[in-house]
Amino acid sequence: MDRPAAQVPPTIAEVARAAGVAKATAGRVLGGYGSPSPELQARVRAAAEALGYRPNMLARSMSTGVTKTIGVVVADISNPFFAGLVRGIADAGRAAGYDTVLVNTDERVDRERAAVEVLVGKQVDGLIIASAAGAPAPAPHLRAAISRGTPVVGVDRDLPDLDADVFVIDNREITRHAVDHLIDAGHRRIAYAWGPPHPGQVRSREELLGAAGADLSTGAARLRGYVDALDAAGIDLDPRLVTTGVETVEGTEEALRVMLGSARPPSAVFATETDALLGALRALQAAGLRCPEDVSLVGFDDSPWTAVVEPPITVVQQPVQQLGEAAARRLIQRIDGFDAAAERTVLSARLVSRSSVRGPRTQPA
Repeated sequence: MDRPAAQVPPTIAEVARAAGVAKATAGRVLGGYGSPSPELQARVRAAAEALGYRPNMLARSMSTGVTKTIGVVVADISNPFFAGLVRGIADAGRAAGYDTVLVNTDERVDRERAAVEVLVGKQVDGLIIASAAGAPAPAPHLRAAISRGTPVVGVDRDLPDLDADVFVIDNREITRHAVDHLIDAGHRRIAYAWGPPHPGQVRSREELLGAAGADLSTGAARLRGYVDALDAAGIDLDPRLVTTGVETVEGTEEALRVMLGSARPPSAVFATETDALLGALRALQAAGLRCPEDVSLVGFDDSPWTAVVEPPITVVQQPVQQLGEAAARRLIQRIDGFDAAAERTVLSARLVSRSSVRGPRTQPA
């Protein structure tokens, strides 16, 4: 079967002839530079529309050095947090005339490194990244991007030792506030999911905080907020109440099932991620326990379903979309030549109190 001949796209010269203007004039109108009169602009754009002309973005970027694209690198777009974050970035970028190119890393530094190299190679005008590199892991791929003149803005996670703007949430403060909420309700044995990844059971406070020091900055800050709340209330930290296994729904469920079946089970759970919250709910269901009658629950991230399950779940609500918008606006400022010193900007989260917390059934001994 013969294929139809490919249609040759119209050229600027053909648009110029159709509009009755010089090729250079048509190029200025369609390229968005220079100052042709409104009447000439209207004629050229009408001719381009009639012919079906589309600009060659690759050729334009090669001549101007500008692609009007932002590269975004995140862990998992299926996570509601990152979905909202990217929505904020894309909306702010679109308002300023920028398209967004998105890459997932699944929290793998090797994939992050490859993504950054590809995006920089494609000449994106700047990068926004939620880096998978935990502290104090080096990030030579980000340093290389900055040295090549590509502005980089970190979001959700800190970028240690890099001269880059960062936009984060007040993770330590809001976690302390959330755990205080459980303590004020009378709880003293409060499980924490997810803690820092660790090969085996953590035995001491020092070991736990040491593991947190190598974790992502968000995880480390939330764990420290948990410890702050316990310390302020005079509650001894029990490392056995902090999950340190696989950070999945199934891993959280298994770790909490063990805790809930122990001689001194927790009376409350603080879950630091949406998947950790799902794992906690599964663990309660598997153990035949009710929330909040048997175990109180506070989660992180205000996913829509947390307000409609029974009981509605008390959660930390992060300004996710605003975080993305702020990061994008700063990146565009950097692209436009803003050269003030890099800043770390902290946005405030808030605790949304619902019906998943009440006092423990029995006071712990």
